[in-house]
Amino acid sequence: MEYYVVDAFADEIFRGNPAGVCVLDEWINDDIMQKIAGENNLSETAFVVKNGNSYDLRWFTPKAEIDLCGHATLGTAYVISNYIDVGIEEILFNTASGILKVKRRGDLYEMDLPLREPERIELSKGVISEIIGVEPVELYLSRDLFVVLKTEEQVQKLAPNFSKMKKLDKGLGVIVTARGIDVDFVSRCFYPKLGVNEDPVTGSAHSNLIPFWSKRLNKSVMIAKQLSERGGTLYCEIADKRVKVSGKAVPYMKGSIRI
Repeated sequence: MEYYVVDAFADEIFRGNPAGVCVLDEWINDDIMQKIAGENNLSETAFVVKNGNSYDLRWFTPKAEIDLCGHATLGTAYVISNYIDVGIEEILFNTASGILKVKRRGDLYEMDLPLREPERIELSKGVISEIIGVEPVELYLSRDLFVVLKTEEQVQKLAPNFSKMKKLDKGLGVIVTARGIDVDFVSRCFYPKLGVNEDPVTGSAHSNLIPFWSKRLNKSVMIAKQLSERGGTLYCEIADKRVKVSGKAVPYMKGSIRI
């Protein structure tokens, strides 16, 4: 199968979040896809099969399949638009999270994703403080545990205890966020349960972050940054009970996987 690596939410290589994209003629065994994702050892590997006028899309971390992944969707859209169905400007993906639409607008790829509003929960802030090293202001839950901090600097300097984070019984991962200084909001995202201690840029997390910060800031259009070592910029919008997340992408490699 053809295999690509695309740096998503980046305008130069070695930035943003690298996504593996495997282009298949037909589906293969789930166990083989999981082994390929483990061998690739990226935060996510996408597998895509053309299905009429749309594409079927699935995402695997090195440890498990997941129900939504933003950066690997963006990376897959880049591959399709530039190598498979050259020049296509609107792509429909059939996924575990329903139909996802990606529009190409010049060098930006706009993803239409489900809105997942986090719900406030009562959980010992002391437990979270031990894990991330900072006292949280508020705690929420959706797919992931959602932790609000006071400042961007606190988010930037976090050094979590991943062994303790793995033992949390709340959420698939941990999203940490605060209001931004030169952007609307910032975040970092951690998924040690899935074999990814820190995800460089997490489009799916913004299904939670966008509705949260839209209410806090009273804005429907925002710019966000993920403050991982590689970093990434996301252009965000909330509309019609959906979120739109846009970013750029840069190709890193193209090759073949032999199985």
